[in-house]
Amino acid sequence: MRLAVSLLFTVAVVAHGESSSWSYYLGDHARTHYSELKQITPANVSKLDVAWEYKSGGEAQIQCNPIIVDGLLYGVSAERNIFALDAATGKEKWRFSPPDPQARASVLRGVQYWESGRDKRLMVAIGHHVYALQSRTGKLVDSFGKGGEINLKDYYDRDVSKLSIGVTTPGAIYKDIMIMSVRLQESHPAAPGDVMAFNVRTGAKVWEFHTIPRPGEFGYETWPADAWKTTGAANCWGGMSLDEKRGVVYVPTGSAAYDFYGADRHGENLFANCVIALNAETGERIWHYQVLRHDLWDRDLPAPPNLVTVTIDGKKRDAVAQITKSGYVFVLDRDTGEPLFPMQEVHAPPSDLPGEQAWPSQPLPLKPPPFARQTFPIEEVSKRTPQVYAEAMERRLRLRWDGPFTPPSLEGTLIMPSFDGGGEWGGAAVNPKTGIMYVNASEIPCIVSMFDASEGASKGDSHGKRIYSQNCVFCHGVDLKGDPIRVFPPLKDLQKKYTMEQMTQQIKNGKERMPAFGYLSQADIDAVLKYVCGLEDEAATRDGAASPPSAAPSEPDKQWFNHSGYTRFVDKDGYPAITPPWGTLTAIDLNKGEHVWQVPLGYNPELGTEETGTENYGGPVVTASGLIFIAASKDAHLRAIDERTGKTLWKGKLPYAGYATPSTYTIKGRQYVVIAAGGGKLGTPAGDTYVAFALPKE
Repeated sequence: MRLAVSLLFTVAVVAHGESSSWSYYLGDHARTHYSELKQITPANVSKLDVAWEYKSGGEAQIQCNPIIVDGLLYGVSAERNIFALDAATGKEKWRFSPPDPQARASVLRGVQYWESGRDKRLMVAIGHHVYALQSRTGKLVDSFGKGGEINLKDYYDRDVSKLSIGVTTPGAIYKDIMIMSVRLQESHPAAPGDVMAFNVRTGAKVWEFHTIPRPGEFGYETWPADAWKTTGAANCWGGMSLDEKRGVVYVPTGSAAYDFYGADRHGENLFANCVIALNAETGERIWHYQVLRHDLWDRDLPAPPNLVTVTIDGKKRDAVAQITKSGYVFVLDRDTGEPLFPMQEVHAPPSDLPGEQAWPSQPLPLKPPPFARQTFPIEEVSKRTPQVYAEAMERRLRLRWDGPFTPPSLEGTLIMPSFDGGGEWGGAAVNPKTGIMYVNASEIPCIVSMFDASEGASKGDSHGKRIYSQNCVFCHGVDLKGDPIRVFPPLKDLQKKYTMEQMTQQIKNGKERMPAFGYLSQADIDAVLKYVCGLEDEAATRDGAASPPSAAPSEPDKQWFNHSGYTRFVDKDGYPAITPPWGTLTAIDLNKGEHVWQVPLGYNPELGTEETGTENYGGPVVTASGLIFIAASKDAHLRAIDERTGKTLWKGKLPYAGYATPSTYTIKGRQYVVIAAGGGKLGTPAGDTYVAFALPKE
């Protein structure tokens, strides 16, 4: 679809640092992904070439959006080390490796810079540890915390010592206050999603905001009594935006645990699935807007909102534009949280799972229209081959589908867009001079199938199988085959790769995307390893409950349902069972609430066409010269796209797919565009390389 681009409106950008630098995650505090640089233009972009490459070490996906300050580029390696490079040459200046090897367990999308006079620091969160580093040397700042670090687990008022807590995305720094975003377990048990702020100089805790309210706090009645004592998540893992002038931080949150079954959390569940405006100095709630009530679909708000000023009906309005996994953009007033476009309440069908109480209606904006398909009609079943069509159609007709809020079910419920969006953690870019948003999306159908995991239903299973069903099946599947698309490895024959002790430590401490399961007893760990490795004997079956991860350990007779894995609806060859495009890039006029254009993003070369698009991760950058830079797709290219038309003007080949958001900056008058190319998702090879492109030197 292509409509005329409107340039009649202006958008004011919230402060974004020096024009020659990329000093903040995603470009600025407002997370606009925008740069004022103009050296690379639509007319000369075809001349872009590799300026330098940097091998960061290791082989794993890299999701980092590096920052560039005073000629140094700060990034994250495939092995979760922090490094500084000469931004003009890619030569390494220093490298920091966290003292605790387990701190490298999760991906890290960036770092934060802070300075006061001569005190210049890099604030880095790796795992559940936060480090203060001297920006020029990479050495720890001893005055921060204990010898340069703090442990986030020390600041909760619930015992979270054995639970999984990590940081994947930078939060925000306001004056001397560092506000944290955290990643938590999405099944039970999970730590609470409290938003915490710390003093950048000392590491002392400054304030906290409870996303699962306590007695007497706003929203407490939207949960069962005392839910805050046992329920977890409702956390901000995708990052946040900051309005320095107002002193307000805008925090998007995810769903409460457990993602797909909420019998223990009846109610709307504030402040899960909300955009929350907090006083950055005190943590006091100013307003909130809940985009989804009682989430049963893992519809976390995945990325920081864009702070923009739009012109609607001739009046300028400061706004918060929040993308969602479901493919909608919620445009809210920055001071009140009121929607700036009309809304509708959509009927949501009831759940047929015992104990579940799905919320009866959900809010959706009438404008802008969604940037990803919301349904999978039978007319759009893939016709790639007659066999693919027949098999996909038969499966499609068996799935439950009563609209976009069809709850999870035993027979299998269609989810469209998938668990991963729609929009994802790469976020959207906004040109502040036109009010046009650019957002990439995946259009992949998924299936959520539930099974009875209560004690009575699993009594005939072995102890190890019950532990597996309660904790591991979501990622590794009922057949132990894993999910190469989401980078969940198969578990069969693990004993050929690791010793029992090595596997035990991975379960206790976590590794890569795998969270820590420190709450499991040694007997539970031994049992699940025997099950996974096929070493069980008849004596492995026993009566009585295993150490339960469920939300109701005091009610072992209560029926409980788990889901059988993050199942993509694909054909026999692994392609999505829906007609293309499978990935898109959309331009949205936030002033009018209209699409400007939409084009496929990425391609599968073996299919002989560039019109399919692919599932994609990582976001776009837009520049004042009229270019959008984006990688994200599995075909391992960085693209330059004309922001007016969506036409691809240039493609630069990457050594590995770039599942990250690029950065752009200038050094000595030369503009660079740099992307982390680590591959490792969507079945693509994993690597370790950062690649910078620039025009040839004169």
